[in-house]
Amino acid sequence: MTLTGTYGHLVAAVVVFLVAHSLTNIRPLREASLARLGKGGFYGVYSVISTALLVWVVAAALAAPIIQVWEQAPWMRWAPSLVMPLACLLWVAGMTTPNPFSIGPGGARFEPGRPGILRLTRHPIIWGLGLWSGAHLIPNGTVAGLLLFLPLFLLCLVGGRVLDAKRQRQLGPERWRELAEGLAGPLAWTRLLAELGPWRILAGLGLVPVLMALHPVVIGLSPYP
Repeated sequence: MTLTGTYGHLVAAVVVFLVAHSLTNIRPLREASLARLGKGGFYGVYSVISTALLVWVVAAALAAPIIQVWEQAPWMRWAPSLVMPLACLLWVAGMTTPNPFSIGPGGARFEPGRPGILRLTRHPIIWGLGLWSGAHLIPNGTVAGLLLFLPLFLLCLVGGRVLDAKRQRQLGPERWRELAEGLAGPLAWTRLLAELGPWRILAGLGLVPVLMALHPVVIGLSPYP
């Protein structure tokens, strides 16, 4: 008997996804993996596994039976479309900005005086995923939609706090304060935009139509309202 196309399959995929991400918080396991793979290898393997598990979760949700929790109103379809430009900008900027605080390319060459997207949030990739999952919750009022997007949204809400605590332990309180000094105070939008640079902004906005075009191919549904 196969679980494919059932809620059992979807729940199993979500549980494995969440457990896999929580394993990186087990210090002995993390240190052993870093020692064996190196920092670049560790994050490379982590990214591949995370992507594969996310694809599994999405595929399991698409195959699950449809049980409606709330009806989709026409305005709900606007939520993902309106949020995706900001989410894509956060992803692109987060993946191309040195970051000692969160997931991403690492803290090498991080300049506290020019933190870029970190002026907005220390965790741009996580918040991009949070915006994506939260916005998709609104029009996807099915049991499968809730099982797919709600755990991801909640994971993003707590993920920043977990990473902050982990990085403070790793860096030590003095080094943490030294690195975070440039992020304190009111948000300077002009400096943020200057440090992002036009290429990050254009790449983030350019990612939106690419994902929108792939949506009906991968998901089978048009993303447009």
